[in-house]
Amino acid sequence: MTTREMARSYQRRAEAILREAGRLCGDEAWNLVVRRCQEAVELALKGGLRAAGVEVQKVHDVSGALRRNVSRLAPQLAAEIDMLVSASRRLREEREIAFYGDEETETTAEALFSRADAEDAIATARRVVELCGRSPAPTA
Repeated sequence: MTTREMARSYQRRAEAILREAGRLCGDEAWNLVVRRCQEAVELALKGGLRAAGVEVQKVHDVSGALRRNVSRLAPQLAAEIDMLVSASRRLREEREIAFYGDEETETTAEALFSRADAEDAIATARRVVELCGRSPAPTA
């Protein structure tokens, strides 16, 4: 699989996962919305990095790779680097508790997230996925 194909695959999956997050929002599964939005952001950003010819480690937060490679990113991504880094970090921090809850306090995942959390996650993920979708495909 070429770099171009991999970048496109990541973007397609990010878009599909974001659509799934929207359906989960309709089910009022706020924690799962946040979890899916994190996954969409991760894949979209990895696609944007791939499109720039950057190999990304198998990590959930790609903020370091974004910062290190900002000069290689598509112009619209480089212009939004602070937002992209923030989105990657913030949603990564919520990834596990959105799925498992807080075992230390014995709080379920459902009790930890609200409609506002879900709506914020969807708005962030939409912005990231849209920006990355406009990223030019690499020539390699």
